[in-house]
This record gives sequence, structure tokens and C-alpha cells, in this order.
Amino acid sequence: MGVAELLLKRKQELAEKNKTEGAAFREEYAKNENVMQTESGLLYEILSLGDGVKPTMSDTVLCHYHGVNIYGEVFDSSVLRKKPAAFPLENVIKGWSEGVLLMPVGSKFKFVIKPELGYKNREISKELGPQSTMVFEIELMGIL
Repeated sequence: MGVAELLLKRKQELAEKNKTEGAAFREEYAKNENVMQTESGLLYEILSLGDGVKPTMSDTVLCHYHGVNIYGEVFDSSVLRKKPAAFPLENVIKGWSEGVLLMPVGSKFKFVIKPELGYKNREISKELGPQSTMVFEIELMGIL
């Protein structure tokens, strides 16, 4: 077996592990009293509800966010960088855009995003492998 085959086998094994463990995590998280689920399977919890307007898909939003995998390992965080980030909603993963569209400006929500609404089979970093479930806390600070 060559290097390419070994790498592919490793990625497939990691994807299967992430898929299984992510499904178990989401199933357990969904049992929490304050957790809601959209039709697509996006899980979310309202941490604080703002009173601003809700963005539309064509908007660019200003957010503070903190993203971890199901083990709590940070893979991306504007909070840690101490600098909010701006994103056109039509250019982010499905789970992000679907979730942020639910948020009035000034809100902070927690999202659990299954792989189908995230990066699917892509390996993003050592903390976020193929078929990973992501957990984000997102604060919607404004619409640009």
C-alpha cells in the first residue's frame, strides 16, 4: 500500500470516527431544554436575544464568534483574536448562514452544526477533520 492509499484510509477512518462521535454529541446536546432544531438539523440555543433587525442572505454581517470541535478544542475564534469579523452571509457554510439569519442584531446564540451544514468531508485543521461537528457561539454585532 502506497502513501496515497494510506492517507486516504486514514482520512476515511477519521471521517467515520468524527461522524459517529458527532452524531452522539448532537443527540445528547439536543436533549437540553433550551435547545431548538431547524428543519435542516441545525441545533441552536439563544444565549441572549437582541432587539435589532435580522439580516438577510444578501447582507454582510459583523460578528464575534468562537468555534470549537465537540471536544472543546478551538479551531477558529474572533474572540481570542479580539477582533470581530465581517462575513457576506452568502459566502459562509450553510450552518452559519442559516443560524445567523435567525438572529436579531445584538443577539448571541450557540450553534451545533452537523457536517452536512459545515465542511462535510474536508479536513480544515488538526482540530477539525472530515465529517466534524462544530460548536459556535456567535454574537451578531451589526449588519454592514
